[in-house]
Amino acid sequence: MRITKRTIDQVDLSGKRVVIRCDFNIPLDDSLQITDDSRLRAALPTINHVADEGASVILCSHLGRPNGEPIPELSLAPVAKRLRRLLGKDVIFAPDCVGPKVKNLVSQLKPGDVLLLENLRFHPEEEQNDETFAAELGSLGDVYINEAFGTAHRTHASIVGITRYMKVAAAGYLMKREVEYLEGAVENPTRPFVAILGGAKVSGKIGVIENLGKKVDKVIIGGGMAFTFIKAMGLEIGRSLVEDDMLEFAKRIQEHAISRGVKFYLPVDCVVAASLDPGAETKILPVQEIPEGWYGLDIGPASVKLFGEVVQNAKTILWNGPMGMFERDAFSRGTFAMVHAVANAYALTIVGGGETALAVHRAGESDSMSFISTGGGAALQLLEGNDMPGLAALPNR
Repeated sequence: MRITKRTIDQVDLSGKRVVIRCDFNIPLDDSLQITDDSRLRAALPTINHVADEGASVILCSHLGRPNGEPIPELSLAPVAKRLRRLLGKDVIFAPDCVGPKVKNLVSQLKPGDVLLLENLRFHPEEEQNDETFAAELGSLGDVYINEAFGTAHRTHASIVGITRYMKVAAAGYLMKREVEYLEGAVENPTRPFVAILGGAKVSGKIGVIENLGKKVDKVIIGGGMAFTFIKAMGLEIGRSLVEDDMLEFAKRIQEHAISRGVKFYLPVDCVVAASLDPGAETKILPVQEIPEGWYGLDIGPASVKLFGEVVQNAKTILWNGPMGMFERDAFSRGTFAMVHAVANAYALTIVGGGETALAVHRAGESDSMSFISTGGGAALQLLEGNDMPGLAALPNR
């Protein structure tokens, strides 16, 4: 599927100052070391292309939630350091993202130079989509490139407002790929098309379940949200996660799917624990036999076998949400087994960002997936079939 928005390869960049909104919201450990730089690597093709075309590069991003305050632990300084290594050239780091010092640094940039601005969210005006702040960001360059898919569902100054103050705006290579993969998979999939939906809550995925339910051939439900569906079938689920106000919805969705000929799969067994304490006793039981007071925290081996067989003959697989509490070793096997099953399927495999991307990364299968989205919430919004403010703000081709 071809993106309908103007893209970076349709823009004359030579001699221009190009503001690239990236998503460098990456994890840092307690000593402020980067633990996963995949979002930085994902932006490299766009950054290198702009520099190679003889433009000066002005990178901007947010990091974390500083709530409009300059918090030193959320500085983008570690990002500048890592980018120097990844790009193999100097990256100038600005002390702020607006103001006279920043303008002075921008005025000294030569073609091919790279400048990284400090955290946009150190200013409350960023999340308020403040016009004055957006105009000040816009005054820094001639061309705006949105490469921040992970934040494209936000109405922020550097995502939406800035487009009104730049002569030219377009989507970067990563944004283009995200939209083409995610929209393309849903609109025109090679069949059989299998959706795997997991994570904690049904309520967080209502739109996705409804949108994909009309388009998939098979749907697999795992994770905490599965227990809402299981309880809706009248089974005892102990103290497993459940949304009682979603029981009717879960029942209706399952019935609708089956009436349309969509094959609908739920776990047949699960790993249960006596409590949420790390050292608690665990058992593997059929879903019909969850004891009162116990917690279902992962899919069991029979579910892994069943789900593995479902994805084996798929031609398109879309996965959003883990199969259990995979952060804990005792409850990680279901999710990791599904990672390997999806990786080994002879199919177009699309992973919907967030926790699912983290699970794929931890299982060592990142290179085996066709596409891993860099945006969790943004991917969900696109899969729901909703417009995203960051995309809507860009001009059409």
